[in-house]
Amino acid sequence: MPILKSDYQSPSLLFNSHLQTIIPAIFRRVKGVNYKRERIMTPDDDFLDLDWHKEYNNQLLILSHGLEGDSYRPYIQGMVSAFAKEGWDCVAWNFRGCSGEVNKQLRFYHSGATDDLELVIQHALTKTEYKKIILMGFSLGGNITLKYLGEKGGNIPAEVKKAVVFSVPMDLYGSSLKISEPSQYIYSRRFLKNLKAKVKAKSVIMPEKLNITAFDSIKKLKEFDDHYTAPLHGFKDALHYYKTCSSLYYLKDIKLKTLIINAQNDPFLSKECYPFHLLEDHPSIYFEAPTEGGHCGFALFNNKNLYWSEMRALQFVNND
Repeated sequence: MPILKSDYQSPSLLFNSHLQTIIPAIFRRVKGVNYKRERIMTPDDDFLDLDWHKEYNNQLLILSHGLEGDSYRPYIQGMVSAFAKEGWDCVAWNFRGCSGEVNKQLRFYHSGATDDLELVIQHALTKTEYKKIILMGFSLGGNITLKYLGEKGGNIPAEVKKAVVFSVPMDLYGSSLKISEPSQYIYSRRFLKNLKAKVKAKSVIMPEKLNITAFDSIKKLKEFDDHYTAPLHGFKDALHYYKTCSSLYYLKDIKLKTLIINAQNDPFLSKECYPFHLLEDHPSIYFEAPTEGGHCGFALFNNKNLYWSEMRALQFVNND
């Protein structure tokens, strides 16, 4: 599929990547999203909390949030609102440990946890006779979505018709280095603070399995991944985790019609997250890289309270 030229232009008030990232995340308010929570059990005796916005339509949007996000993030609720108004049921699933309650198992969530996405999809197929399902992911959730599509190849449920992902760190190692640069300190500090808090909370429940004495020495995300993410999820170290889970290495096997949108000024993404050379002749993937947008931003100011990302996703989904 072709590399797409983007028509997105950020509002002039948001004149740099940080404003384009932070303002939508902090100040946007989305009205009219009324979730009903459902808890499903996992095969390893854990749980996932799914938040449904449901009108019993026959088409469903499944949304996967980003690192330290949840179903209430504005980028999730904005998309739920936009699709619900167009006749879609929506389910935003919370990764393990992201729904406001410590999960039961030692493992948390990570960038390659496609087993949980698969469980959500299969569960959704038992709820209603959905004829059309769209997968959507943001940031880490976008990486999980692309990795899932690559792993499954052509063995995806027939009801799943398309996928749309935004702001995807397709190369996890490069993005880990990018977000740890001094200019991105505000982001890495926040992520590390939240991740450490979750490990600490779980260490109270499982003190014999989680050692937090290394906390003071952990200053970068890669160091956190070396100490916790990798060993807790069966990887040798952070580099092994990044290599195994980066969706960049799964793109070639994706068979489903997929739109990837990464803003070129995204403060979280390394240059490897813009694989124009790999995707210019890909039979299934459309790649769009607007010059602006920040990370999971893509703001627009209008009386419909619709962001460009929401309008673009609907356009892609509705265009057969």
